[in-house]
Amino acid sequence: QLQASGGGLVQAGGSLRLSCAASGRTFSTYAAGWFRQAPGKEREFVAALSWSGSSTYYADSVKGRFTISRDNAKNTVYLQMNSLKPEDTAVYYCAADLTPAPIATMEGINEYDYWGQGTQVTVSS
Repeated sequence: QLQASGGGLVQAGGSLRLSCAASGRTFSTYAAGWFRQAPGKEREFVAALSWSGSSTYYADSVKGRFTISRDNAKNTVYLQMNSLKPEDTAVYYCAADLTPAPIATMEGINEYDYWGQGTQVTVSS
């Protein structure tokens, strides 16, 4: 019910935009998050968008470079990634939280109800 896409291979300094399309009536309103997992590492929080869509929250490592947004008409959440670095290389996952919650709590993996399948982002140096 969550389909992530948009990953690929890009040179350092380049940009990519990830998409996460939600389907099904369950996802009429939801909070969203993006996480990533590099080989041999735990899944880590990247960005979150509140249930109302009015608040965003970012990991320090991506602040100022990544932007999370949503198109309600398309029921799709985006992650615009600029100034990419090799350390951004990972599988990126989108997730949906169906319950309103404080934005700061959305760093937690357990906050989310649904997960997409992941899309690979590789940044070459």
